[in-house]
Amino acid sequence: MKKTTHKTKPKAKVPSNKAKPIIVTEKVTQVELQMQPITTIASKIGIKKSELFLYGDYMAKIEAVPVSTKKNRGKLILVTAINPTTAGEGKTTVAIGLADAFTFLNKKAVLALREPSLGPVFGLKGGAAGGGRSLVVPREEIDLHFTGDFHALTSANNLLCALIDNHIYWGNELGIHGVVFNRVQDVNDRALRNVKVGGGYNEREDHFYITAASELMAIFCLANDEEDLKYRLGNIIVGYTKKDDPVYARDLLAVNAMMKLLKQAIKPNLVQTLEGTPAIVHGGPFANIAHGCNTLIATKMAMQYGDYAITEAGFGADLGAQKFLDIKCRVGEISPDCVVVVATVRALKLLGGAEANNLIATNEEALTAGLCNLQRHINNIKEIYNRPVIVAINEFKSDKKAEMVIIEKACKLWNVKCARSSAFLNGGEGAVAVAEATMSAMDAWEQEQKKDEYNEQNFDLTHTYKLEGILTEKILNIASKIYKAKKIEYTEKALDALSEFDSVEYQDYHVCIAKTPYSFSDDPSLLGAPEGFTLTVNDIQIRNGAKFFVVVCGQTMLMPGFGKVPRAVEM
Repeated sequence: MKKTTHKTKPKAKVPSNKAKPIIVTEKVTQVELQMQPITTIASKIGIKKSELFLYGDYMAKIEAVPVSTKKNRGKLILVTAINPTTAGEGKTTVAIGLADAFTFLNKKAVLALREPSLGPVFGLKGGAAGGGRSLVVPREEIDLHFTGDFHALTSANNLLCALIDNHIYWGNELGIHGVVFNRVQDVNDRALRNVKVGGGYNEREDHFYITAASELMAIFCLANDEEDLKYRLGNIIVGYTKKDDPVYARDLLAVNAMMKLLKQAIKPNLVQTLEGTPAIVHGGPFANIAHGCNTLIATKMAMQYGDYAITEAGFGADLGAQKFLDIKCRVGEISPDCVVVVATVRALKLLGGAEANNLIATNEEALTAGLCNLQRHINNIKEIYNRPVIVAINEFKSDKKAEMVIIEKACKLWNVKCARSSAFLNGGEGAVAVAEATMSAMDAWEQEQKKDEYNEQNFDLTHTYKLEGILTEKILNIASKIYKAKKIEYTEKALDALSEFDSVEYQDYHVCIAKTPYSFSDDPSLLGAPEGFTLTVNDIQIRNGAKFFVVVCGQTMLMPGFGKVPRAVEM
């Protein structure tokens, strides 16, 4: 595959919350689409009413946990994207449309998505239930309180925090000297990034995280079943003694109470798309500061009940897809049969140097320059992870035909299937071309395997780093292979963490890098496909229950803040 990359920084800058980009809006023709009873949706995939815990007529919890994918599993399709604009590129909309397209083609499809966090819902991006004719419904309920999973996770997290401080207050028998487990809430609030807690008995500086970035959310989404969840909760490190020995949640006898709060939350949520495709919406970690995938239970369940299971991973493929393929797939022993990379004309223009407030105007030069970003993501999926890949162009009304042809010609040159999606306007029928391209790519992959009689070629999922290795090696592999960084610089704070964590004791732990979603680098203004830059690691935090390290790069915040005019004040 011919490679073309930007080695210099384009002049374009990612829009901040102070300078709003022009966002293209679409009008959808009103069509009467009636939601079906959730029991009807469940029956489509063989789930009985007795296996449901109903939340009214259109939402339910699925009681059938745990699940297995070792026999009769459906094909798993991962939807990811190029580096996005601040408005997002419609990855979830394409994923929903793709699931509906399989249904339109009379295929048995099940969708698996993350639950929305109230931070983005009331902040910049809005809800996470799709858009236009490509929706999961009931939309408002899903975007807001839904079945209470996020509230349960927030409560369980903060219960553990309360038990930590209560233990210290009543004599501190465990000798907790330094507390490292933080309180959370599910709304952006920069005022809570740095707070003082403890009053007169254990006053200290503390930090709130948003629920979607919490260790509890990561554990929740990586647990294979209830027993695994309980085990992982017990392994949470809450603090250290004066001798630097870890103190665990299980030492505080906190796990049983936390499990009580999570009793219903661990059961996946069943809803439907606007066109009646079953959708399992469960868990919701951010991809820029967490691992960005719905629960493993939900994904495996979609694979068990559908011939095609469609899921997505947050932000660009350098974040969500990398973590899906390196972390989630290893933990769950699963592998996608195809990866769909979503691209938009507007994002490619931005990545190629166009001004953020002028992405509607025709700019073939910027579009062509931005193709290096798409190519980098494709190369990573094909060459590093060894997965079949297609490109889905998410169409907007403002897109010019000539602009989309430029993308299609580039994909043809790279020998990658490409199809347009108009699912926002036309629902599943508008994504049929994407579904057909996906099936074609999977069929071609299977045919190649059948031809390889003597197993000369490896068709298994491969990874960025070996799991058995020290932390610095894993960080270097991700930075050099996925991002194309030349050098890694560690701050003094990060070096202090490395002195403890960069050892064989943690050689089977994963790495979850927290960085900007707008660039391959940790600099949001370094667009396109940069190479040879320095990645700065500011902090490294252990998530012992999730068995990974969060490596914080650049100016990433674990508690986001609202912009000057958040969506909350416009509702």
